[in-house]
Amino acid sequence: MSSSQTVRALLIVNPKSRQGAEAALDDGLERLRQAGFDVERLISQSPEESHQAVLDRCGELDLVIMGGGDGTISSMAKVLYDCKMALAVLPLGTANDLARSLSLPETLEEAFEVIAANHRRRIDLGKVNGHYFFNVANLGLGVTVSEELTDQVKKQWGVFSYLRAFFAALARIRQFKIKLTIDGEHQRLRSIHMAVGNGHYYGGGNVLRDCNEIDDGLLSLYSLRPQTVWELLTLAPLLREGQYDLDKRVVTAQGRDIHIETRPAGMAIHADGEPITRTPAHFQVLPGALEVVVPPAPDPSNSEGLEP
Repeated sequence: MSSSQTVRALLIVNPKSRQGAEAALDDGLERLRQAGFDVERLISQSPEESHQAVLDRCGELDLVIMGGGDGTISSMAKVLYDCKMALAVLPLGTANDLARSLSLPETLEEAFEVIAANHRRRIDLGKVNGHYFFNVANLGLGVTVSEELTDQVKKQWGVFSYLRAFFAALARIRQFKIKLTIDGEHQRLRSIHMAVGNGHYYGGGNVLRDCNEIDDGLLSLYSLRPQTVWELLTLAPLLREGQYDLDKRVVTAQGRDIHIETRPAGMAIHADGEPITRTPAHFQVLPGALEVVVPPAPDPSNSEGLEP
C-alpha cells in the first residue's frame, strides 16, 4: 500500500478494560500495520485525556479506534461528532452493546480484521439535554440497575453482572408520573421504567425494540406500567427480545423529538450506563451523524449455503 493510502489512526484503550488483552492488542496492531495503517497508541487515564488527544489531532487522523466498554466509547461521542472523525470499536467491556448493534465480532482478533478491512457505515447518535449517546438513555428501574452494576459486581459476576444488578434493583422499584411529548403529540402515563434508545441493543444484549436500528433516523421509546415484581419477571422474555408491542403492560413509541417531564421532578437519567443529566429531558436523534467501521453487509445475491 502506498503512503497516499495510509490510514492514520489513534488507538485509545481504557486501562481497566485492557487487562488480559495485551497480547491480542499487540497482535492486532501488527495486523493493522500490515494492512497499511499508521497507528498511534494511547493508554488513557480519563475521558478528558482521550478528548484532548482527539482534539489535538483533529485534522491529522482518519480514524479513532476505541478499546473499552460502552461507557468509555459513549464518552467520546461528542468529540468524534465535533471533529467529524470516524470510529472503530474494540469490544473490551462487559456488555459491548454498541459492538452488537454494529454486528461486530466478539473476539479481538476478528475485530481487528474488521478494522483492517476498513468498511464504513454511517449511524445515528442520540442526544439528551446536550449529551450524546449511542445505545440507550433511561430513567427509573434502568438507573437503579446501573447503580447496582458496580465495578466489583462486574468483576465478580462477569457476563452475568447485568442479571445480578437487575435482581438487586427489583427491591427498589418506585413508580413515577410522566408527561410525554413525541413529535408534537402529548400523553400522560405512570411508569416504573422508561428507556429512549438509538441503538438496537442495551443492558448486556437486551433488544431495545425488535424493529429498531442504529441508522433508521428514529428514537424508540418504551415505558413499563406499574406492576408487581412477579408480573415484571413474567414480562422478562419479551423485554429481552424487544417484543414490547405484544403486551399491554408496555407503552411503546418512535419519534425524532421527545420531551419528558416527570413527577417527581429531577429524576436521574443514565445513558449507555453512565449518569449524564436529569429530567425534564429533551431527546433528539442526529441521523447519519457518525461514520463507523463495520463488517461488510452480506451479499443478498448469494443465498445462504450456496457457493458464490
